[in-house]
Amino acid sequence: MPQLRACASSFASWSPSLPDAASQSPRGAAARAGPRRYPHPVVVQPLPLRGRAWRSAGPAAAVNKPAVSVPGLRLCGAPGEPPAGPRLRDTPEDICLEAAANAIALHPARALLAAGDVDGDVYLYRYSCVPGDTRQLWSSGHHLKSCRDVAFSPDGQRLLTVSKDKAIHILTVEDGRLETRIAKAHSAALNCVLPIDHHLLATGDDGGELKVWDLRKGEAILEARQHEEYISAMAVDGNGKILLTASGDGTMGVFNVKRRRFELLSEPQNGDLTSVVLLKRGKKVACGSSEGTIYLFNWNGFGATSDRFALRAESVDCMVPITESIVCTGSLDGVIRAVNILPNRVLGCVGQHMGEPIEQLAVAPDGQLLASCAHDQKVKFWDISSLGSMVVDEYRKKKKRGGPLKALSSKAPGSGEDFFADLREEQEATAEAATGSDSDDSD
Repeated sequence: MPQLRACASSFASWSPSLPDAASQSPRGAAARAGPRRYPHPVVVQPLPLRGRAWRSAGPAAAVNKPAVSVPGLRLCGAPGEPPAGPRLRDTPEDICLEAAANAIALHPARALLAAGDVDGDVYLYRYSCVPGDTRQLWSSGHHLKSCRDVAFSPDGQRLLTVSKDKAIHILTVEDGRLETRIAKAHSAALNCVLPIDHHLLATGDDGGELKVWDLRKGEAILEARQHEEYISAMAVDGNGKILLTASGDGTMGVFNVKRRRFELLSEPQNGDLTSVVLLKRGKKVACGSSEGTIYLFNWNGFGATSDRFALRAESVDCMVPITESIVCTGSLDGVIRAVNILPNRVLGCVGQHMGEPIEQLAVAPDGQLLASCAHDQKVKFWDISSLGSMVVDEYRKKKKRGGPLKALSSKAPGSGEDFFADLREEQEATAEAATGSDSDDSD
């Protein structure tokens, strides 16, 4: 202990001198009056002894060991500090299912994901960026055949599911309890469901029939069979008045929910219409097709298309809006593309299920995450936070045909850093300016 006290007293009286610019020259050394002292005072605090020092000095001397602390200096793992938490991931971990998922949906307010698979089972998961925190909350096996679509109610309290067994199920989100069952809701297998408001929902089947249900009455208030093929997707305007349907016969249907009547069908397009979304604050409607083309309609001109945009993709099987101008599409090749509408551009690749067709996409309520399911029996998450701030120039740059898509997330193919990427882009831009030619909007 005399040695410890001697070391502490000598350290407390010691003050280091720091060299400055003036002391480096003979003139500055001569003008220097005395040693420059460290600007922060040295504080001596008692610190409990541990280990061999505690055993040799005894418990009474444990509080007499001096400790030195310098203001402004923070030591990692200092006593009294909370331990560092687990490192967060950029996206939640993949969810592995027992069978391929036909449909997924994300909760409108909470970090919950619902999935329906080909065996008719429905699952609810809580997802998180904390490693190991993504887990299953409950499962339901009430459907007798494949579950085709799932959707949360607007208030997030219920989960709507439809199945190949022609039944509509309404489950509670908290515990998965079957609250309502409408058996034999359609004469054909159900394919999609869309909640319109707290009491109304729409369903479409493989025969092209549409029904709008009032849950308060427990019956359909609108029934229409205008399509010749299956209804693949539906969308409704912000007022819950106009309902749009996409069909396998290549037409888009328009229905007035308030007046409970059919309005019109669009002219048929090439291939099946697989998806329908509203863009540009409800002024534009975009429909994806099995031919890999996006068809655009004006809101007051549903009869004929106003524009079309051919992607270099095998198909556009599903599509979700990210912003008022950007959508994400899923294709048979397993690639998730980000596409800007008007001006029409393929922005790049968000993610990919390697060689597996993508069944459905879903966007988190904050617009930062995109979820996808495919035939690989996995639900994957992708970071799409960069899409919200993207600005697309009206000028169309010439792009090398057949080139790889630009990676828009850290998990997308080709997202590794390339030292020469900027140099190549600059050279390509110079070559484009020299040729002065444009190409079509494709990827």
